[in-house]
Amino acid sequence: MSEFSTAQVHAGEARDAAHGARVTPIYLTAGFEFDSFAQAEGRFGGGEAGYTYSRSGNPTTAALERRVAALEGGREAIAVGSGQAALTVALLGLVQAGDHILSAQNVYSGTRGLFENGLRRLGIQLEFVDDPADLAEWRRRIRPNTRVLFGESIANPGTDILDIAGVADVAHEHGIPFVVDNTLATPYLLRPGDFGADIVVHSASKYLGGHGSTLGGVVVDQGSYDWSTSPFAHLTGPDEWLEGASYVQVHGAAAYTAFSRSVVASLFGPVLSPMNAFLIQQGVETLSLRVQRQSDTALAVARWLETQPEITRVDYAGLESHPSHPLAQRYLPRGQGAVLGFRLAGGAAAAERFYDAVDLFSRMTHVGDVRSLILHPASTTHAHLPAEVREETGIGGGLLRLSIGLEDVDDLIADLARGIAAVVAADVTVPDVTVPDVTAPDVTVPDVTVPDAVGAGR
Repeated sequence: MSEFSTAQVHAGEARDAAHGARVTPIYLTAGFEFDSFAQAEGRFGGGEAGYTYSRSGNPTTAALERRVAALEGGREAIAVGSGQAALTVALLGLVQAGDHILSAQNVYSGTRGLFENGLRRLGIQLEFVDDPADLAEWRRRIRPNTRVLFGESIANPGTDILDIAGVADVAHEHGIPFVVDNTLATPYLLRPGDFGADIVVHSASKYLGGHGSTLGGVVVDQGSYDWSTSPFAHLTGPDEWLEGASYVQVHGAAAYTAFSRSVVASLFGPVLSPMNAFLIQQGVETLSLRVQRQSDTALAVARWLETQPEITRVDYAGLESHPSHPLAQRYLPRGQGAVLGFRLAGGAAAAERFYDAVDLFSRMTHVGDVRSLILHPASTTHAHLPAEVREETGIGGGLLRLSIGLEDVDDLIADLARGIAAVVAADVTVPDVTVPDVTAPDVTVPDVTVPDAVGAGR
C-alpha cells in the first residue's frame, strides 16, 4: 500500500469481523477476559498473542499504531496519552542516569522543560547545540556517554528546518540513534526515516488528530538502528523479566519497541484512551487534504505579512528570505507546514494590540487545528524560559505565532489586517506607515493538487 492517500485511510485498519463494522471499533474496556487459566498464563508470559489490560495494549490503539507506523515508513509504533508522553517514552527507552542527550537549541519550550526540569532530575545530562545547522558543532559536542541526538523537523515557533540527513550521519558515525519530532511536518510533508532518523515522535494532538479535540502521542521505531551492537545494556544484557535473556535475544529488531512498550509506557502508565485513539485515527484519514491546504494558505499569509512595514521579520521556511529555505526545498517540497511567526517593530506593546484586535484567529496555545490560532509565545508558552534563552531562540516581545487552519485565505488576511490597523492606530509601531485596508486583499491560494506517492520528493 504505497500511495499516501490510500494508506492514510486503510493502513492498519481493524475490522470487526463478528459484526461487520467497517470503521475500527472503539474497545472501551479496561481489561480483557480470558477463556482459560492457560490462556491468561500464556498472554502474560508472552507466549500467546492477545490483550491483557488496556494500559499495555488495546485493539483500537493498536490500529492507530499500525497506521502511523505505515505512514512514517516505520517498523512499529507505540501510541500514548500525549505528545509529551511520546517524547518521554521514546527517550526513557534509551537513556538512564549518567547518559547524555544532545539536542538542537531551537526545540519547543515544553520539550526543553522536559529536558531541563524532568530528565535532568533523573541524572540525565542535557546539552543544546547553539546552531543546529552547524554539523561540526554537533560533532564537537558529542561525548563518550552521549546516547541520543534530538531535533525537530520543523522547529516551533521559528520554523527552522533541521538538516535531518546531515545530523543522522553525525549520529551514525558515533553509533548513536537519532530521534526526530515530526509533529509540524507530519508524515505527509516529510518522513524523517527516509533521511536517516531512527525514531520519530509525534504529538498526535496536533495535525494527526487535526481538530483540537483530543490529546495523544506516537513513537515510531523506523527499524533502521541495530540494537544488537548498541551501547544500550538494558537491551543487550540479561533481564530478570526475560529469565536472563536480553531484549535483543528475545525480540530481535523489535527490542527497543518491546522494552519501551512493556517497561516504560506500561509501567509509567501514560495510557492513550481508546476513544482518543479512535478520534486521532479519524483525523489521520484526511491528513493529506488538510495539511496541503493549510501549507498553501500559510505560504500566502506569510508572503502578505512580509509586505507589511509594521512587521520586521516573518519566520516561515517557505519564504525565500528565510535562512532555512534551501533545506525546506530539499526536505519539504510539498509544503513547509502551517505554523509561522512574525515580529512587530513595536515590540510587546504592538503584539498585545495586534493580538487583542483579531477576531477570526482563536487566541489559544495549540497548533494543527482546522481553526486558525494566534499566540504570543514570550508571555505564555515560553514565559518560564530565562531571558537569555528567549533571546537565543528568537522569542522576543514582538513575536506572534500563527497556526493556519482551513478558513479562506482572504478572510484570514483581512483579520490580520485588523491587527495591523490596531497597531498603527495605537502608534506603537514604526512611524509614517500606511494603515492597510481591512478588507481582504487580492490574495489567492492555488488549486491544491495532492500528490499520492508516499516517497515523493525523497
